[in-house]
Amino acid sequence: MKKILVMGAGKIGSTIANLLDSVEDYSVTLADSSQAALAKVKATSLVRLQPLDITDPAALRAALAGQFAVLSAAPFHLTAQIAGAAVAEKVHYLDLTEDVASTRRVKELATTAHSALIPQCGLAPGFVSIVAAELCRRFDSPHSVRLRVGALPQYPSNALNYNLTWSTDGVINEYCEPCEAIVEGVLRQVPPLAEHEEFSLDGVTYEAFNTSGGLGTLCETLLGKASNLNYKTIRYPGHAAIMKVLLNDLRLRDRRTVLKDILENALPTTQQDVVIVFVTVSGQREGRLMQETYAHKIYSRVVGGALCSAIQITTAAGICAVLDLLAAGQLPQRGFIRQEDIALADFLANRFGIAYADQSSQLAAA
Repeated sequence: MKKILVMGAGKIGSTIANLLDSVEDYSVTLADSSQAALAKVKATSLVRLQPLDITDPAALRAALAGQFAVLSAAPFHLTAQIAGAAVAEKVHYLDLTEDVASTRRVKELATTAHSALIPQCGLAPGFVSIVAAELCRRFDSPHSVRLRVGALPQYPSNALNYNLTWSTDGVINEYCEPCEAIVEGVLRQVPPLAEHEEFSLDGVTYEAFNTSGGLGTLCETLLGKASNLNYKTIRYPGHAAIMKVLLNDLRLRDRRTVLKDILENALPTTQQDVVIVFVTVSGQREGRLMQETYAHKIYSRVVGGALCSAIQITTAAGICAVLDLLAAGQLPQRGFIRQEDIALADFLANRFGIAYADQSSQLAAA
């Protein structure tokens, strides 16, 4: 039985612990600096709770000692510190961050690591990169790669058409930081909340716009191979316009703590959400211009006797599936591992990854 340290006892961290507990192959320590967060989680024979100040280097290394892997569901600004301690203790490291700078630091640490470092194991970045890489492999020469992902309320009821379904800090970060893209073969930075578009799926109209971090390491992987690559977040129409007023006109991008306080006190959370994954690749195959699209919706449902949001399910299932593949020897045991290095078939066949593989997914060629 492998020992796993899960950092962060919030919605995602507690769901990760619950999923790992259900298969009885892992002994889990769920750590958090907040006693209030730990108090909301039920300890079991395979899940123990540990108060831990992540910012204390000695305490962090002591908690990591003897672990097989650490799974970070902590805020993105703690990524580098946890990864550095994992490398020092020769412990495998996995995280969910969408922060580009944090991932670059993890990659630097991996050059001397004796363990595997696998960042961005969630939904986007994460699963969406696995899908995009699989579609690209089906082309002799991919031309355009478009990734669209959103976690949305099933029943929007405010002007933003949005409810908080995951980290408020993460949402603000992806709305404010520069976004990577490949444009006509050149790696570029494009502004967040820009390049607005609308599309319909299953009779519902959505908007999409640039946000930071969703591509993970795909730009580096596909540079020189695909002419165009971009990632956009999916929302209901009208959301982007209001966020531009808040971030640009009211200059709240420079007062993020104020914006976080506003959002968390004005927008209710919900577990009645839907995750949408929409990936399209076009390019040359056997002398013809072809296109393949992956479209998938995942809804909230009961997991382990408790209702979990779709974003909880997809994010937690993603990192647990990668952990499982690592533990089974299906991934390299040392160095930096990109999400696009993981085979889609292996991921979907996994007991956790199967959460993505129900009958509502579609893989169509046109």
